[in-house]
Amino acid sequence: MQALWMLLAATLFATMGVCVKLASDFYSNFEIVMYRGILGMLGLMWWCRMRGLGMDFFKTRFPMMHVWRSTVGVIALICWFYAIAHIPLATAMTMNYMSSVWIATFLVGGALITQRPDEPLKRQGPLVVTILLGFAGVALLLKPTLNDDQGFAALVGLISGVVAALAYLQVSALAKIGEPETRVVFYFSLGAALAGGAGTAVTGVSAFNWLGTMWLLPVGILALLGQICMTRAYASGATLLVANLQYTGIVVASLYSVWLFDDYLPPSSWGGMALIVVSGIAAAALRARSLPPTPPKVQES
Repeated sequence: MQALWMLLAATLFATMGVCVKLASDFYSNFEIVMYRGILGMLGLMWWCRMRGLGMDFFKTRFPMMHVWRSTVGVIALICWFYAIAHIPLATAMTMNYMSSVWIATFLVGGALITQRPDEPLKRQGPLVVTILLGFAGVALLLKPTLNDDQGFAALVGLISGVVAALAYLQVSALAKIGEPETRVVFYFSLGAALAGGAGTAVTGVSAFNWLGTMWLLPVGILALLGQICMTRAYASGATLLVANLQYTGIVVASLYSVWLFDDYLPPSSWGGMALIVVSGIAAAALRARSLPPTPPKVQES
């Protein structure tokens, strides 16, 4: 069942990306993030009301873990939405889904720092190869598909993948201590609403537009459903399986990119995306077999 949850989450996030790209013609990045958070919070509160749960359901014994998950998650979200608005959807989605490769990079770097001088480095070789394959895929993907003025947006997209890796690790840690997926998503939505609102206060509020608003509503709904499905998938404990299935979102986003936005993806771009997917799957498999990540320490208060 966890496979279906992640397949559904990947499809929902790819579809949300379409709505974000369309809404960005009318609203700023921070406004979209703010409305996404507000709609997510309202949807979860309605869900709790329908199930007879009070606001006490959102109380947690691990507030600092939620703060960290929300902080890194919102940073990744802001960067991702910015990339979606300024580069092809398939490229932005792929950059964000580099998280498994970045996690492998963190693990290799940490292992090399803590490894004893007399301990052999051979076991790091396969992970290093997967990392190099991932970055080769990035080079293939970005060079032929981006205009000269899209380099910054591509960099922001890469950053979204780095920070998303930290967020995924924290989602797994929260699941292991028994936090319900709806509670995790609620605090993430709260963080998005606060960060988006702060950014909007600085950049200003856009003029109301009916067409733009029509795209904002599905952004919130699809994001909420996608977050719940993704969190439920990771909560199953089959981290390796769900981490690999997330790459179906790249396929869906690529189809959207070609069909809806007339983006041209040359063979080298498809090859780059394939390399990133293969390296991400290999990195997740190697991590599960030989270098499982250590969850963050639980801090209660």
